[in-house]
Amino acid sequence: MGKPAVPIEVDDGTGVWSVDGLAMILMPRHFFVNFHRAMEEGIGRARYDAFLFDAGYRSAWTWCEKEAATHGLDGVAVFHHYMKRLSQRGWAQFDVQALNPQAGTGRVRVDHSVFVLAHEGPPAKVCHMFRGWFCGALEYVRDQAGLCGRLDASETQCAAEGAVHCSFEIGPARVS
Repeated sequence: MGKPAVPIEVDDGTGVWSVDGLAMILMPRHFFVNFHRAMEEGIGRARYDAFLFDAGYRSAWTWCEKEAATHGLDGVAVFHHYMKRLSQRGWAQFDVQALNPQAGTGRVRVDHSVFVLAHEGPPAKVCHMFRGWFCGALEYVRDQAGLCGRLDASETQCAAEGAVHCSFEIGPARVS
């Protein structure tokens, strides 16, 4: 391990960490995973999943908007940059296997997920937090191209179930 791949700035007066002008928080992985588990157990998986999707979606959109402006990115480059930065921040290693903004579809391979690494218990899909991230980022790309339509993502396989890696499929949301 060497120095961080992403430069971190620390404000001497406030102690606030930032990367590319976005404020960051550094915390131990076990704290976040324990918080994640407590929320899921406390309010139930389905309800927590809805909260995670919405929060992750909004956060991904905001991040893409700010990073696109900071680095002069547009189109699929924004989505790929987002996956690269997430990979550099300890969440997992994200590999975009397919991406079609016009159709609103994509496939992302996820290796070394923080949720798989910390998983205890019976086999289960445990990486659902990433769903909203993928949708928010791809919808941002689509919006910039004048395309609209809500997206959804599903974890089609998870390493916590014994798969070699986790995999997500992104596509148009079903209207109910």
